[in-house]
Amino acid sequence: MSRYLDPKNDLVFKKVFGEHPKILKSFLNAVLPLPDDCQIEELEYLPSEQVPPIPGLKRPIVDVKCRDNKGNIFIVEMQMEWTDSFKQRLLFNAASAYVRQLNRGEGYKLLNPVYGLALVNQNFDPDPTQWYHHYSMVKVGDAEKIIEGLTLVFVELQKFPIKTRHEKRLKILWLRFLRELSDHTSEVSEDLLAVPEISEAIALTEESGFTKAELDVYDSYWDGISKEKTLLTGRFDEGKAEGKAEIAKRMIQQGFSIEQITFLTGISRQTIESWMEK
Repeated sequence: MSRYLDPKNDLVFKKVFGEHPKILKSFLNAVLPLPDDCQIEELEYLPSEQVPPIPGLKRPIVDVKCRDNKGNIFIVEMQMEWTDSFKQRLLFNAASAYVRQLNRGEGYKLLNPVYGLALVNQNFDPDPTQWYHHYSMVKVGDAEKIIEGLTLVFVELQKFPIKTRHEKRLKILWLRFLRELSDHTSEVSEDLLAVPEISEAIALTEESGFTKAELDVYDSYWDGISKEKTLLTGRFDEGKAEGKAEIAKRMIQQGFSIEQITFLTGISRQTIESWMEK
């Protein structure tokens, strides 16, 4: 029985989408908000030296230049995200890719549109029905008027519905591939295997195809994700506590009783009394 590795892991994600253009082309045609009459026909991976590291920000996992069936050229910055900084991170990466296209003195007409695609393994929009988020630069009050250049797409993998009548079937199958496959997967749904590109992607996630060194990297990746989440949670809790303290101190200045402040902030009576004495 085959054992599969989770394609959301950085190592596996890059192996599937960063080394196999046929698979990536199928995925991008299904997931990007391209016009109905436009399909990516060719793509090329941009050399790593053309994607300079950005201090403090995660590098894009996949960076490609695409050409569609109408001859349009555009760039796709694609990454897997796990933390709540992804919106600014993707915007920064996509904007950087847009700017990097020009050398000094070259005309703006040489610029090609850039799509930023973030596959997010957490929920960030409170609306439980919204899982595909498409952003572009539009005129306020008239969304039909768009300034071409940057397009951002966030997909919440945990939230998207398995059965959706109104979405392209291939989009759902590709997102199911990312959502359903994990370390615990031993059998794969037949409708996923029925799509040649997805079937090939599934085969690439089989543990037997990875070296021991790669599997060590695979495990260390999950450790890093766990530590990053823990760190962010700690920072959030610290900020939340500081916010409550500030509110409590303002309530003291406004003459609220200890009972009222304790009830509304959850801060202990002893702590509030110590602040009143200062």
